[in-house]
Amino acid sequence: MTMRFTPALFFVAMVALGGVAYAHHGSASYRQEPTTLKGVVTRVNWGNPHTLLFFDYKDAKGEVQHWVAEANAASTISTTGWTKTAIKDGDTVTVVFYAAKNGQTVGRVGKVVLADGREFGDGSLIGDRPSVCDDEFTTGGNEAAACRPGGRITNNDQQR
Repeated sequence: MTMRFTPALFFVAMVALGGVAYAHHGSASYRQEPTTLKGVVTRVNWGNPHTLLFFDYKDAKGEVQHWVAEANAASTISTTGWTKTAIKDGDTVTVVFYAAKNGQTVGRVGKVVLADGREFGDGSLIGDRPSVCDDEFTTGGNEAAACRPGGRITNNDQQR
């Protein structure tokens, strides 16, 4: 039995793949201005594609809110000194993040500050692309295009 590629099969494949992309990135839309909350870490899910920081924040009324703040991949945030064991359950942290516009207690990590003053993250982790670029940022597809008005710069001489 041979399988034919049809428009219907293509449509089904696109819907299936779209569901995977939606499950990964969801429909969260984050505020432009950062929110800063002080709370207690309840869990850290260290890994890829995103590290998740779970923390409890006590509001002005004394009610506990359970927050989840999404950071970049472990391989990316480790460049700021954040390691798998740097932030532990029970640590008091100040989290600077971009809260969801829809009012849910979720957000995107900008930086995390421990009670002893150690900081992880640099405040520029909005979405999946850097908002700060420097002279050393020379490769990286869409990220480079966002940082370089001339488009992507590579070290590959064959693409000139």
